[in-house]
Amino acid sequence: MAQRKVEASDLGVREVQGLFCRALHHRTAEHKAALQSAQPQKDAAPAAGAGVNGAGRANDPVGPVIVPSSVFFLPGDPEGPYQYARWSNPTWTALEEALSILEDAESVIFPSGMAAEAAILCSLLKPGDRVLLPSDAYYTTRTLAERYLAPAGVSIVTCPSADFDRQDFAGLRLVWIETPSNPGLDICDIRKAAAKGRQAGATVIVDNTTATPLGQRPIALGADAVVSSDTKAINGHSDVVFGHVASRDAGLIAAVRDWRKLSGAIPGPFEAWLVHRGLETLEVRFDRMCSNAEALAGRLEEHRNVRQVRFPGLASHPGHDVAKSQMLRFAMIIGVTLNDKSSAEKFINGCKFIRPTTSFGGVHTSAERRARWGDNVPEGFVRLSVGCEPLEELWKEMKLALDSLDRPDRPEKLGSL
Repeated sequence: MAQRKVEASDLGVREVQGLFCRALHHRTAEHKAALQSAQPQKDAAPAAGAGVNGAGRANDPVGPVIVPSSVFFLPGDPEGPYQYARWSNPTWTALEEALSILEDAESVIFPSGMAAEAAILCSLLKPGDRVLLPSDAYYTTRTLAERYLAPAGVSIVTCPSADFDRQDFAGLRLVWIETPSNPGLDICDIRKAAAKGRQAGATVIVDNTTATPLGQRPIALGADAVVSSDTKAINGHSDVVFGHVASRDAGLIAAVRDWRKLSGAIPGPFEAWLVHRGLETLEVRFDRMCSNAEALAGRLEEHRNVRQVRFPGLASHPGHDVAKSQMLRFAMIIGVTLNDKSSAEKFINGCKFIRPTTSFGGVHTSAERRARWGDNVPEGFVRLSVGCEPLEELWKEMKLALDSLDRPDRPEKLGSL
């Protein structure tokens, strides 16, 4: 992973890679510790109470076990970590342990990114509270707040991500940040926003879906918690919907864990296993996607049929300096503005190595026109999620698709979105 300039007090690339290795081998460490303490005989029968995963015995499975049970043996008074499947599950535990190591903060998993968001918003806010949401970030967050929190007496304030420095935080209970924002890829200075939030007595939450824990460390930059849609890069295979919350604030974690238990917003054990599997290849996938995106952004910016490119790693991005100061990698999303709706659709459909689909962060390059969902972007704006394909083969096909567009001359450059 390419080194980014970050302050000495923040976690750097080497330290984050160390966390990833620990997360990758968290069950190895658990197994060795159990063996060293118990020293079981090779052919001994499993000890009573050894646990669902039997950690510490020779010939144990290396991967976490999928436990599709709604109930657990529970004689006498209730005790132990697994009592009822709406409360806990051994497959959940394996994933939460790995995520907690990688985030360097306690993590709680959910069946979707929006379930994770709802757990924070609904467990922390009460009537009379004020919450600041980015006006240019994922629209479903604002829809949830407007449809369910506002009628319950929560006041909602919005402003663009790039304007958080100028926003008054006085009287806010919660500040919600998404950086880079989705889909416009604007940048919010996490350090400054977190400091302002502390001064105002507000809880600061960062949606870190795009950057992932390998590309950005919001908690190390002062945020109280992060939320992530693990549907995207953390799982990475476009085959499960998932999310998590991570925080070092014990009260916040207890609140979201209680919300999950009481609301029933729980993940399935098979889905948790899929995300654990995906997490194990995150570092190599993320490195490839980021490197591809960094190379493609400059090439796209120079193509005659591209009106504008938005990518935090480009010097032309208005938030580039802030991005350099807080991001370890610039992630895999590129905003590409073409001449119009027709050009955008022709580019997407004309490139054989682009999947025309929503969402992002998968191993396959994908793209979509975000204006079709009502986002405040030009009709020709394409959110391009760069995958793990070999770079030169991917660029060859992208260039062919761009070359085929009707407009031969490069139109006048657009200003900032």
